[in-house]
Amino acid sequence: MSNIQALRGTRDILPDEIGVWQHVEATARDILNRAAYREIRPPMFEQTELFARGIGEATDVVGKEMYSFEDRGGRSITLRPEITAGLVRAFISNKLFASGGVQRLWHTGPAFRYERPQKGRQRQFHQLDVEILGSRDPRADVEVIAIATDILQTLGLKSLTLDINSVGSGADRQVYRDALVSYLTPYKDELDSDSQDRLTRNPLRILDSKDSRTQEIVKDAPNLLDHLSDDSQRHFDQVQQQLSTLNIDFTINPRLVRGLDYYTHTAFEIMSADLGAQATVCGGGRYDGLVQQLGGPDVPAIGFAIGLERLTILLQQLQSVPAPALDFYIVSRGEKAEPATTVLAQQLRHQGFAVEVDLSSSAFGKQFKRADRSGATGCLILGDAEAEGGTVQLKWLSSGEQSELSQRQLIEQADTLKTKIATLRQS
Repeated sequence: MSNIQALRGTRDILPDEIGVWQHVEATARDILNRAAYREIRPPMFEQTELFARGIGEATDVVGKEMYSFEDRGGRSITLRPEITAGLVRAFISNKLFASGGVQRLWHTGPAFRYERPQKGRQRQFHQLDVEILGSRDPRADVEVIAIATDILQTLGLKSLTLDINSVGSGADRQVYRDALVSYLTPYKDELDSDSQDRLTRNPLRILDSKDSRTQEIVKDAPNLLDHLSDDSQRHFDQVQQQLSTLNIDFTINPRLVRGLDYYTHTAFEIMSADLGAQATVCGGGRYDGLVQQLGGPDVPAIGFAIGLERLTILLQQLQSVPAPALDFYIVSRGEKAEPATTVLAQQLRHQGFAVEVDLSSSAFGKQFKRADRSGATGCLILGDAEAEGGTVQLKWLSSGEQSELSQRQLIEQADTLKTKIATLRQS
């Protein structure tokens, strides 16, 4: 039988690193709960039409990167390449707009794009997606940027930079698009092949090109910010003022357009200098027309996504994630002792302790070595004598201090033991 491997562009997230992911999710959930965001869980695949209409036929995502297939009913289905379009579809399908007001929603889970795998970028990748639907107020833009910043800083990232831009309204973008195409057309033959293709399909994406010659050409291209209407400029000015009020530093980047067609007005990216060339860990922006474009009412919206692969790589590099804390490691040997550990472990877990039981039935010496490697604060030792007498040997692994007490005392003194464990961990 051949050895079946994970598909290229996918990876197994193993137990040794899952603590980082859980720490990220718990931190985000805490911050979002305190800001009145509610979790939503849309499906991972949708009708292909949703992404073609929502993201844009001319984007690389729709044109080159989607995992689409025909199901047994003859429907064209696509594994979601991003989360926002599906979340908006759920907002429309379930009439979440019916109650009026503002909806604050978030979701975390995998998405899928067929692209070249590299560090922090997989074909199955994970995102934290946060959205506000129902507000045109610049305060909504600032709120989501502030929350993204809070999440990243709370996780321990320090070398962060925020780039912001305004891509204006749909009308502003069309005026700018025409000006950009007029400027770039004489240089068409000098552009890289992708940019030549984008010139007629999605010219704003040329501003993102990494090709050195194309970058030289776009240096003198028209500035998007010079083509904003008075209303768009006023919105962008208020975003900047409120970010400054919150002491959130930012840089205006007129080349920042983001990769999807649905963006309007504010676009932003948060980058980390610790990640090298693939520096962006968070990106987002406003998409006031998307809900209506997908068949819903005229509901404005803004949101962001954090790439969890890149974020967890950063946290592992910085070693800023606390290791899971194990309170007790239980070793036992004997016909009466070994069954007794199951009861004792369950009683301790019900008291709030983290407990691991050695199930090897090997010699005490080998079990003690595993206890030392486990990272537990204390080791509980049961032989048949302890099992018969209802006692247990408690050994504090950092000091070697050992004492005998009844199993009943162990449970009754839970609060005292927790204080002792906390003290030993700090010393």
